[in-house]
Amino acid sequence: MIKIEDGATPLEYGEIKGLIPTHITTKGELDALELENISRAFAWIQTINADEILNTDFICRFHKKMFGDVWKWAGKYRKTEKNIGIRHVDIPVEVHNLCDEAAGWIEFNSYPPDEFAVRFHHRLVFIHPFSNGNGRHARLMADLILEKIFNKEPFSWGKVNLAKTGNVRAVYIEALKKADDHDYNQLLKFVRS
Repeated sequence: MIKIEDGATPLEYGEIKGLIPTHITTKGELDALELENISRAFAWIQTINADEILNTDFICRFHKKMFGDVWKWAGKYRKTEKNIGIRHVDIPVEVHNLCDEAAGWIEFNSYPPDEFAVRFHHRLVFIHPFSNGNGRHARLMADLILEKIFNKEPFSWGKVNLAKTGNVRAVYIEALKKADDHDYNQLLKFVRS
């Protein structure tokens, strides 16, 4: 059984059974395998055009590209309740709504690029559509939006691996909580720190 670090979304027994490689026994081995899979997803996103990004199919396909060699459920909306996120039955509608709203943000030039990406990222994390990998997926979605849609540099995200617990991750989590109350200032500062 793999011990999941504090601060990560806990996995249900059925979700843990979705681990594809049978040789994984530690969190470190799992992290290394996920990182290798995410690296391959980076190569794939180089082929993506801006008009392909802001839709539900892409969001799921991208998650599958990031974690599909590791988890059977990669790219599929979660079927269980978590310590974070909306009710699992509401996920398809809320992800669709987010994509529709983002299209409106573009059409009406509602936000500057950084704020657009931060708001999209925050909302995707708030929905928490997948069993795991939501933070990493949402951060990469924000960076992809910046690069492909706005032709801007990706965020620095505090210049650390936010999947690991630590002081910088705590600042990030606190900024996300403030954004839950519609205060995006701390998160906007953090993403470029």
